[in-house]
Amino acid sequence: MQIPSKKACYHLIYEMEMMDHIVSHSLLVCQVATLLVDHLDLKNIYLNREMIQASALLHDITKTRSFKTKENHAQTGEQLLRDLNYPEVGHIIGQHVVLHEYVFSEPPKEAEIVNYADKRVLHDRVVSLKDRMAYVLKKYGKELIHHERIFRLWKDSERLEKKIFAALSFSPSDLNDLLDPVTLKNELQSYRKVCARLE
Repeated sequence: MQIPSKKACYHLIYEMEMMDHIVSHSLLVCQVATLLVDHLDLKNIYLNREMIQASALLHDITKTRSFKTKENHAQTGEQLLRDLNYPEVGHIIGQHVVLHEYVFSEPPKEAEIVNYADKRVLHDRVVSLKDRMAYVLKKYGKELIHHERIFRLWKDSERLEKKIFAALSFSPSDLNDLLDPVTLKNELQSYRKVCARLE
C-alpha cells in the first residue's frame, strides 16, 4: 500500500495550484480527521492515520481547476491519485463528498472519517454539521433534484456523526475546543516552506 508523505502531499498541492483558501480548508480538515482518528485509537478502534491524513490533505486536489472545467472534483481527484499510484488514497478522496455506502452498524472506516471531517469544515472554520449542511443546501440546492439529494446526504451525515461519536468520550460540539490552533499554524508554515523551495 502506497501513501504519499505529508511533504509529497504539499508538493502535489503546489503543483496543482490549489487556491489558498482551499489549502487552508484542507489543512483544517486534516487536523479534524487526525483528532478523530487519534481519539478513536484510544478507544481501541485502529485506523490508518497516515492514510487519513494524506486523503484529508488531498481531498480537494482538483477542486481549483474544477471551477473552470466543471468536473466532479471527487471523481477526478480519485483518478489523479490512482494515476500517481496511490489507489487507496484515491478511493477515499472519491468518497469525500458522498460515501459509496453508509453502514451504520460497523466501526468507522478511513473514508468515513475524511468524509465527516470535510462536512465539519466550512472554508477555514469548524462549524456544526447543521450549519455546514445548511450552507451546502443554500449554495447547491437550487434545483429540486439537488435539494432532495442534499437532504438525503444531510440525514446520512447525521447518522454518520452519531456512529463516530458513539465511540468517543466527547460530543460533536466539543470538536472545535479540542483543536490546537498552534498545530494548524505550524502546518500552514510547513506547507509554505515547501512551496518556497519549489518556486
